[in-house]
Amino acid sequence: MIASLTGTLKYKSPTEILIDVHGVGYTVSIPLSTYEKLGDVGTSISLLTHFHVREDAMQLFGFFSNEERRLFKLLISVSGIGPKIAQSILSGMNVEELKSHLMSGNIIALTAIPGVGKKTAERLILELRDKVGKTMADAEPLSALDLASASMRAEALQALTSLGYNLQIAEKSIRLVLKETEGSIISLEELIKRALRHTIAR
Repeated sequence: MIASLTGTLKYKSPTEILIDVHGVGYTVSIPLSTYEKLGDVGTSISLLTHFHVREDAMQLFGFFSNEERRLFKLLISVSGIGPKIAQSILSGMNVEELKSHLMSGNIIALTAIPGVGKKTAERLILELRDKVGKTMADAEPLSALDLASASMRAEALQALTSLGYNLQIAEKSIRLVLKETEGSIISLEELIKRALRHTIAR
């Protein structure tokens, strides 16, 4: 089993990278959360991996953090959730947001992700809420402000995707707005308006 890779980044895209490890090239599927933490092509990188084997295919998935990989494994343990959908879920929101939505039963936020319908979201919440809760109990709890921010972000994401914007573009636009307004209070309406400006400018 391949548990990690360290080598030279030869190619990268939001969903896939190529790592050269002592002359051997490994194609690795990644979520957007990992892509955003990668350096430039030609730099050295280290990724934790999950080697997924099926009857018709073998595929490597890479993650920047152990928590991303752990959540990926939890997601694919749910009936009906394959590695591609798990990859999409981790691309649609960061680790802490995903934990928060599973714990709070936020179906709206989960169904904003392509490939996740209402029944799938309900199944994710039912099967993973307790498992995620156990790990969160050991970590520092999210504050009420953090939870409110995650909820507002999910609503803004749903609004943008319902307007026809690509999930990844919508998510990136929201992140840009939140970064610009860090430390200040912003309403849901203002968040959506500013995010729309970023999506139009792209």
